[in-house]
Amino acid sequence: MQRFIIYLAPLILLVTSCKKWLDVKPVTQVAAEQLFTTSEGYEEALDGIYTRCSQRNLYGTELTMGLPDVLALDWLINPNGDYLNYLQSSLYNYKDANFISKKDTIWGGLYNAIANDNLLLQHVDSGKVLSAMEYSLIKGEALALRAYLHFDVLRLFAPSYLTGSGTAAIPYVTTFSNKVTPTSNVASVLKLILKDLNDAKTLLRQVDPILSAAYVVGYPGDTAAKEISSPTLFLQNRRHRLNYYAVCGELARAYLYMGDKTNALSNALEVINSKKFPWTKQADFINPDPRLKDRILYNELLFAWPIPTYTDTLTRYFGSGGNSLYITPDMASSVYETSGSGASDLRYKQWFNPGSYISLMKYSRDADTNRHPLVAPAMRLSEMYYIAAESSYASDPVTALSYVDSVRSARGVDILQVTSPDDFMTELVKEARKEFYGEGQLFYMYKRLNRGIVGPTGIVNAPLDKTFVLPLPLNEIEFGGR
Repeated sequence: MQRFIIYLAPLILLVTSCKKWLDVKPVTQVAAEQLFTTSEGYEEALDGIYTRCSQRNLYGTELTMGLPDVLALDWLINPNGDYLNYLQSSLYNYKDANFISKKDTIWGGLYNAIANDNLLLQHVDSGKVLSAMEYSLIKGEALALRAYLHFDVLRLFAPSYLTGSGTAAIPYVTTFSNKVTPTSNVASVLKLILKDLNDAKTLLRQVDPILSAAYVVGYPGDTAAKEISSPTLFLQNRRHRLNYYAVCGELARAYLYMGDKTNALSNALEVINSKKFPWTKQADFINPDPRLKDRILYNELLFAWPIPTYTDTLTRYFGSGGNSLYITPDMASSVYETSGSGASDLRYKQWFNPGSYISLMKYSRDADTNRHPLVAPAMRLSEMYYIAAESSYASDPVTALSYVDSVRSARGVDILQVTSPDDFMTELVKEARKEFYGEGQLFYMYKRLNRGIVGPTGIVNAPLDKTFVLPLPLNEIEFGGR
């Protein structure tokens, strides 16, 4: 049973040098007939969906820095200081009230955003007020959003393709209606995801400003950067939206999830070969001036959720010592292999604050200004290299290793040495763990590969089927016939 709010308040852009998103406004009722009478109304409707997704209980915090990383055992949690209510989740106690509340809110929030997306899509084909460019851009992003959101519902609440492609999974909702959408199996949901993404790719290929040579990715204050040069705010900061290359990246993710390495490689290479997203200069990564330091590796982000007002939330998650999410020195040394080649790893040096309770500093920044806006990463360049490596290793191991080494080189680490396909996959997962701390992606990788999760005391091997599939909300089972 999908229970939806009719519409969300639009996300409004603040006209500043950084073009930051403003604070999210309260939820309101907006008559569709009025909203979709102007092109600006369509833009506001689409921005409203990004607003919903950027809230703390979705990608603004929970799905990026929270529950998926806790389930991947990236963090230690003090039993006497569990103020974020993650302890039982880290123990896979799926009957815990706090866990149930978090995962049910995620389910409801994602389907709420999908409902509003479908309302927009329901009107866009009859949107006579839209120019051809506006139509392709708005519909392309809306289709991509629908696929992106369903994919994360699938990766959380259904078996992986590897272990249960024919198993009943989730509803793929394509209409704005109060009718219950039947459940589809994993393979069917993935086909629908791929269709929406490929349709979005076709539409965006015609019009997305990010494809232009004149659109130069960079920091807002750099004269060479051209991300905010458009006089139209809607066409600026394309990396804060599901742009053409982000759609390619999501296609690479989805194809790899279903084992189609040919198409996964093709889409990952389209991003890599575009040369649109430069590796962050090490001088910027390690810059001692907090105003110029780039811990987030901003230029490498294909897509990110703007979260300009969430500093206090991030402090609660990572800045309260043993009362927040943390790791120990031994765990940090093990993950980053500091006794060997990892001793030079800039991620370990720049992302973690030494001490008894080592906290993540990836989101730390100057209190007053920073060279880039505060965002929650949704997809980054390094993931495309990892996907390319995994997709090509069987046919071309030398090239596959070069993809991994490109990331390692950017992070100050020596080249990778492997002796077998199994060794390669073990090392690739280790590399992803180092790269995606605080970004919510590692749990999905473990699940896709059906690999035991590596925790502080070893590998959690069983029961993987129950660990990897979050239970559906009870009201979905009772009223939705799931």
